[in-house]
Amino acid sequence: MSGEPERKREFTTPSGTKVQRVYGPGDVAGIDFERMIGSPGEPPFTRGVHPTMYRGRLWTMRQYSGYGTAAETNARFRYLLERGQTGLSLAFDLPTQMGFDSDDPMAEGEVGRVGVAIDSLDDMRVVFREIPLDAVSVSMTINATAPILLALLVAAAEERGIARAALSGTVQNDILKEYIARGTYIYPPEPSLRLVTDLFEFCSRELPRWNSISVSGYHIREAGSTAAQEIAFTLANALAYIDAGRAAGLDPSRFIARLSFFFNVHNQFLEEIAKFRAARRLWAHLLGERYGITDPTLLKLRFHAQTAGSTLTAQEPRNNIVRVAFQAMAAALGGAQSLHTNSYDEALSLPSEEAALLALRTQQVLAHETGIADSVDPLGGSYMIERLTTELETRAAAILAEIDAMGGVLAALGAGYFHREIAAAAYAYQRAIESGEIDVIGVNRFASGTGERRDEEQPRGAGAVAVVAASPAGECPSEAARWALPVSAAAASATRNHLP
Repeated sequence: MSGEPERKREFTTPSGTKVQRVYGPGDVAGIDFERMIGSPGEPPFTRGVHPTMYRGRLWTMRQYSGYGTAAETNARFRYLLERGQTGLSLAFDLPTQMGFDSDDPMAEGEVGRVGVAIDSLDDMRVVFREIPLDAVSVSMTINATAPILLALLVAAAEERGIARAALSGTVQNDILKEYIARGTYIYPPEPSLRLVTDLFEFCSRELPRWNSISVSGYHIREAGSTAAQEIAFTLANALAYIDAGRAAGLDPSRFIARLSFFFNVHNQFLEEIAKFRAARRLWAHLLGERYGITDPTLLKLRFHAQTAGSTLTAQEPRNNIVRVAFQAMAAALGGAQSLHTNSYDEALSLPSEEAALLALRTQQVLAHETGIADSVDPLGGSYMIERLTTELETRAAAILAEIDAMGGVLAALGAGYFHREIAAAAYAYQRAIESGEIDVIGVNRFASGTGERRDEEQPRGAGAVAVVAASPAGECPSEAARWALPVSAAAASATRNHLP
């Protein structure tokens, strides 16, 4: 058997984990079952944060929406709720994220482009018009201006007679990852952390059902990190927020319970399942070891997941339907509490109504037709899954030790550590695509679009770029991409909303 030829000399995940030919009892021999795996709903929550998981309640299907005007976003929200969506996730445009009014010269060309423009309380009223805010949870992806946007939501709800205690949802409020991966920050890190902890205090006092932060690995992974880095950098930020809250005099038991997380779901199916299990286990151990926390309620890592936008290709965009479906399945098998599935056309434009509905239907089929929600942690005990879980936890813990040795997250930020590490990982990943080591169907493997040679004629890795906007119209790889070029150009010059 050992002499039989294989497709590659070595099999590894994109994050660098070596994949063995076969896994067996020896791969789990060193695992202490009670300490490292346990039962669902019990520390360290490797197998899930609830004893019954989806047998009791399915994950929240929370599609990320928001574009153009408040009225357009409200119409999309109501469209999705009428078709079975169970939670809302509000996307804001860049001016709103950066604290600019829509009529500010700095906002030109960006108003309503990647999210909805919110300039006033009236805009917030319109966004949630005819939506029962005391019955539907709301997630708001907002950071630097999070206190302002949350205040507007609370005010809009109170005008309708909805009590603060009845509101449920999440505000992202994760400013540290903005310095690491996104860039929509306004103030330096230290005063920004003060705003974060002020929001902790307000929510713990006034909004008992509200998650005051969603510590986000999603954007870190989208920027190019590995799976282990996504775990480590996200948990490092979460620990920094706990330390900041304690320094501000807050009782950790009051705000840790309302911490939530936001992770990416990438293409490597089994590694992603193991990633979520490893993150839960490591978080429970960190809280116990660093803060002496023993209350199981506080040790739970609850997370929202979103399929990986960076894996969507403009070439042959319907291939993205398959990618998203498998990524969503990995999130469910990994124990997500809520999930957003990307629309297949997002590499070309904001999602069309048809594509947004298909993305929601993908979740509904998974939940109601496949049977994966009928058993808790169905892949638990798999030799490969348990080995990958342990390997990812070990690598993430080692990265956390590096950050601690530098003096923590703020010191590591100042030293440029996060940017260097993510850039190196992103470069290695792109090189692997261009060399053909990593296949992207329709891009560097089995490419069949207009103007491209088929795979058997094309060197592996040739043309391995998933962005088409820079190509002349006559050389676009698909009809859809040809259509998208004038739309993108019009949106860039602010003459047309970037929406099909």
